[in-house]
Amino acid sequence: MSQQPAKINLLGLSPKQLEDFFDSIGEKRFRATQVLKWLHQQGASSFDEMTNISKALRQKLAEVADIREPEVVLEKISNDGTRKWVIRMDGGSSIEMVLIPEGSRKTLCVSSQVGCGLDCSFCSTGKQGFNRNLSAAEIIAQLRVAIRSFGPFDPKDERRVTNVVFYGNG
Repeated sequence: MSQQPAKINLLGLSPKQLEDFFDSIGEKRFRATQVLKWLHQQGASSFDEMTNISKALRQKLAEVADIREPEVVLEKISNDGTRKWVIRMDGGSSIEMVLIPEGSRKTLCVSSQVGCGLDCSFCSTGKQGFNRNLSAAEIIAQLRVAIRSFGPFDPKDERRVTNVVFYGNG
């Protein structure tokens, strides 16, 4: 029995990589711009939401690609509005992500690694030891999770996350 190749996660592809992807499936390169807008400006989480793309192409995309985000295992919101997430990545390891509100600013601390080699006493990520670096798709997915935690995606609300910082770099 032959195993089907894994679907490509479109979240982490650069514009050039997405153009190359569309070339590889026999589609026009301009489709990359359409899909990038749906993913990163409209917050689409399925191909069915991409209404300016034909149904046939949306079906083709669903067969060879996906928009894959990790599973949120835990979300905690403290009294001051700070939000903390534990997110399970492919392979079963978990990462942390924190949103810190301060006035009109909201700073999102995203993980860049699964685990960390420093083992700081305050950080559960370090307790795992270093496992691997996250992919671009896994890092982008963290931002998407945080944005959606405020309710339905609204591309006009640009103040939900004002700053992004990386942690887990050791």
